[in-house]
Amino acid sequence: MVGLERGTVELEPYDEGWARLYEEERERLKHVAGDRFLDFEHIGSTAIKGMPAKPIIDILAVVEDLDESRYLTPVLEECGFEYRPEEVEGRLFFAKGPRTNRTYYLSVTERGSDFYEEKIAFRDYLSQHPKAAERYASLKTRLAEKYPENRGQYTRKKGQFVQDVLDLAIDDSES
Repeated sequence: MVGLERGTVELEPYDEGWARLYEEERERLKHVAGDRFLDFEHIGSTAIKGMPAKPIIDILAVVEDLDESRYLTPVLEECGFEYRPEEVEGRLFFAKGPRTNRTYYLSVTERGSDFYEEKIAFRDYLSQHPKAAERYASLKTRLAEKYPENRGQYTRKKGQFVQDVLDLAIDDSES
């Protein structure tokens, strides 16, 4: 089951079905955008086996040039994605589903961008380091209980942990 009201925080135990839902949506996106998307990645907590997560599937779509990819916005909107202008460097962001039941997040970015590298490094590090994943799951659970109606605060409070994991992931990749 996927879907969560915008701005709220509710974690679900890991669900093996999330990978299938990612694959199904990826196939829909390929059909709609053709070869304009070069690649896809399942990111976020729903991509990490065993990780509790907000039941929203995070998809990263890779494009050749982000500025030239803005023309995809109407195509994606026809498929139910809402463009959400944000101040996140290096990505275009879309949400699918009504605000009362967001089901998918789509981030469009260039391969090799800081946004791309950080999302992949974080996912891969937690997938390969069970103790760090356990600490993250525990932190997320505590924060979800404390901030169920304040996703911004929930996200901010995870910030230092996320940065620490990114630092470790970068150190690992350089050794």
